[in-house]
Amino acid sequence: LKARMKAVNFAGVYRFEKGELILGPFQGMPACVHIPVGKGVCGKAALEKQTQIVENVHDFPGHIACDSASNSEIVVPIFDRAGEFWGVYDFDSTNFNNFDDLDQKYLEQIAAVALGN
Repeated sequence: LKARMKAVNFAGVYRFEKGELILGPFQGMPACVHIPVGKGVCGKAALEKQTQIVENVHDFPGHIACDSASNSEIVVPIFDRAGEFWGVYDFDSTNFNNFDDLDQKYLEQIAAVALGN
């Protein structure tokens, strides 16, 4: 498998606060600042505490479209040292089917050490 972290048009961090995801640092078009748990790809990752890879966001029920140029997405949960859910990494791409298992593997490894785990 080849990592395909190219054509990324959004990269951001959402922190879980007061029962919702709040946008933190990001690069790309202005994004949704508040995302309820369970809504969109980020909200699903927060609800299930599992990485979400979406090959075609236009086919994802309830997708939150912040940039109409986005066609695929990967969202990776982040946990603190105590194992508590902290937030998510969110990457969008203008390509369809841009993210794969290798991207997931390495992004999850980054998420695992991001908060000193």
